[in-house]
Amino acid sequence: MRYIDWIWHVRGSAALAPGRSADDAFDKLDPLFRQPGTSHERTGDTLVFSKKDQAAQDKMSVFDAGTLKIEKDEAGPVLRYDLISRALLYCFLAPLLFLGIAQITIAIGVQEKASAAAEKAAGRAKKPEVKKPDAPMNPVDKFLGAPAPDKSKKKDDDGDDGEGPKKKRSPTPAYVFAAIFAALYVGGRILEDRLVNALFRKHLLGG
Repeated sequence: MRYIDWIWHVRGSAALAPGRSADDAFDKLDPLFRQPGTSHERTGDTLVFSKKDQAAQDKMSVFDAGTLKIEKDEAGPVLRYDLISRALLYCFLAPLLFLGIAQITIAIGVQEKASAAAEKAAGRAKKPEVKKPDAPMNPVDKFLGAPAPDKSKKKDDDGDDGEGPKKKRSPTPAYVFAAIFAALYVGGRILEDRLVNALFRKHLLGG
């Protein structure tokens, strides 16, 4: 899972001010976890949080859970975090779904085209029907100047009874939606990584 969970996990680190303890760092970050729908628990140098029905005003609303831990590094104490986002996961899976729909649409179109060609070939192989002579026009109608019946209306070659060709199935809408969600994922993955890191740094180094 470590090789693929980067899809919906955002990991990073933020340096702490020299000499700052884990309690001091978590006190600085505490306002971020005092939001509606957010619950968190601190144990020593580790903080675990989860969110449910988080408000849009929450600066970390895109994340559903995560773990923050204070560790000692060569340069001093550092905050390391591992955040989970279902929104990123859904944006990653959506293009795959729409690409699958596009392939199904193409397959159905190919099948329908093959069926129509087979029906057309079968129709040509049948014995042509004997054309009945047109019925003579009523003398009264002819005397009153009524127009002759239109003989140009015939069945189209594709068998749609003069209603025009059937609309072809197109995978283009599915491709468009796949591209939109792919762009949302790439943009969101990069943007949220930078935003949350900047947010943690602001609280840790502020004041």
